[in-house]
Amino acid sequence: MDSSVQQLACPKWHRELGIFNRIKPLIILEGNILDKYVYPEETAYSTRGEILDINSYLYAFYKNLGYRHVIFYSHLRGFFADAGDSGNAMDEFAALISADLENAGNVKTVPAVFSGRSPTAPEYVGRALEQEVESVVIVMNFVSRYIVAPNSMQQPDVLSFTRLQEAALMSRDVQIADGSRIKNSLVLLVNKVNDLPPWVYLDNPSAKTITISTPDKDERFSFIDSQFRSFFAPEIYREDMAGYQEEAGAEALRKLKQRFTGLTEGFSYTALNGLAVLCRRQMFRIPDLCKVVDLYRFGISDNPWQTLKHEDFANAEEEFRKRVKGQDLALTRTLDVIKRAIVGMDGLQHSSHTRPKGVLFFAGPTGTGKTETAKTLAQKLFGDESRCIRFDMSEFGQSHSDQRLLGAPPGYVGYEAGGQLTNAVRENPFSILLFDEIEKAHPSILDKFLQILEDGRLTDGQGNTAYFSESVIIFTSNLGIYVPDGEGGRRQNVSPGDSYEEVQKKVRTAIGNHFKFTLNRPEILNRIGENIVVFDFIRPDVASDILAALLERISGNLRRNRKIDLAMSEKALAQLNALALANLENGGRGIGNVVESYLINPLSRYLFDSRVEKNAAIRVLSVAEGAVGSIADTPAVIACELTRY
Repeated sequence: MDSSVQQLACPKWHRELGIFNRIKPLIILEGNILDKYVYPEETAYSTRGEILDINSYLYAFYKNLGYRHVIFYSHLRGFFADAGDSGNAMDEFAALISADLENAGNVKTVPAVFSGRSPTAPEYVGRALEQEVESVVIVMNFVSRYIVAPNSMQQPDVLSFTRLQEAALMSRDVQIADGSRIKNSLVLLVNKVNDLPPWVYLDNPSAKTITISTPDKDERFSFIDSQFRSFFAPEIYREDMAGYQEEAGAEALRKLKQRFTGLTEGFSYTALNGLAVLCRRQMFRIPDLCKVVDLYRFGISDNPWQTLKHEDFANAEEEFRKRVKGQDLALTRTLDVIKRAIVGMDGLQHSSHTRPKGVLFFAGPTGTGKTETAKTLAQKLFGDESRCIRFDMSEFGQSHSDQRLLGAPPGYVGYEAGGQLTNAVRENPFSILLFDEIEKAHPSILDKFLQILEDGRLTDGQGNTAYFSESVIIFTSNLGIYVPDGEGGRRQNVSPGDSYEEVQKKVRTAIGNHFKFTLNRPEILNRIGENIVVFDFIRPDVASDILAALLERISGNLRRNRKIDLAMSEKALAQLNALALANLENGGRGIGNVVESYLINPLSRYLFDSRVEKNAAIRVLSVAEGAVGSIADTPAVIACELTRY
């Protein structure tokens, strides 16, 4: 154990148990009951820092209080004593309740079914609690499995739980060795309190429900601090600890433990012990301690975020501008968030170390590059556009849609499939998560994002946890472009004639009003913070750049795939540019639609009719000839010069 070991944190549920033990004869322990726990005290029955299962922990706890008998019951085994108890403990208990002993493999038990033919386990519990000769605690394990469901019980089950309730009500105070009196007690261990019939715990003055949570920050730090040596191979520990002996090294070690504690938020003691085993087996060095969390969660030890280099993003803005035109300010703000994550300054103002790497809210007119920016970001960060995982939130507008996203509860259709979001994150934890048109999602789904943005994790219906701590979350929205007009319709709130400053101000105001007043969810807006990035309308000069980029892409593809050289005359280019400028309300997509309608479609028709498959040069002399009013009136045609090779 390190010389820097601090006092072990006492779990909240341990303190509650000590408070209510003398006044509540029926204690219901729910929650994290299958874990192992660190005993915080040095006593005759426990060692400070000892890691115990729930039975051994409760045995030490109640024996330390002075109870004569601490007996356990399982519907599979009957009544039995703790392994640390004396050999005649069960003989004494059997005599106390007038029961017969069985000796199975030198282990003494009092066999008893929970419900059925008498004497049942509840009857024996009643005999133990209602006597006042010797102090007794009965701990009943796996109570959630005693019945199929609390709302469909058979009469024998009802009678059995009623007898337990009666036993608690009739529990006696018994004098112990120090002369004080303590109450005979019954402890029920359940996964969830609602696994029990409601009438057992609701409005029951003799019952107290105590939740065993996963260890909090102080408890995890105590465990990590006290067990730190066990995380490393002995030779590695000796070598690396030499560098932490000075004052500066001790402070660095404390910060390392604190960061590791933050990264393990939500971990059970069993999981923490698993981290120690994994770290030791993989021969991790002390400075690399935090890498074991990635190995445990994601199956990798080399985090892609940690392999990104400064030079990789030195010219990022220039590269982004090649794909996303006319959004310089939006790109700068986006890359600021990413650079903050790369240098490790994300979340410095928050206590949680498990929040997503970055959160962005892309707003603005349609077709301005919001989705393209997200794809470019995925390519730049993770080397593949497919790492941008898109969810169309218009598909999740119903109240039950959260089951598709997060997984259906046990017993419901689709339970075994898991959730679309949680599955995607478990498969690709290092990714861009793009939630398109977030304003169309049902408010119940937005509530789930509170947990994602704050804690960085979600548990699906199967109990599997998905971690978002290595993801960048991007919401896109068209909020603020149109606003309600007060008559049930909509009016345009911003237009291409507005300056970017006006567009930004109006859009941000509309977004704030939507979350604060329409949804009544200001807390979601607070989690997003100042990371609302407003994209500008496509301005005329930018439209010409987008058009030029599209034409270059088309000619390049024709040259590579079919060995066809495509050229545009000045007249054709001017005509196409004029058509593009007339369709700016739909942004970059509108320009793409113009190119498709007035160039690609008629050019395809020309190539087909002329039987040109490859090895040719085509010069487009003019476009839109023959079109009247709009493409819907008459299909567009083009005039071309053709040279075959």
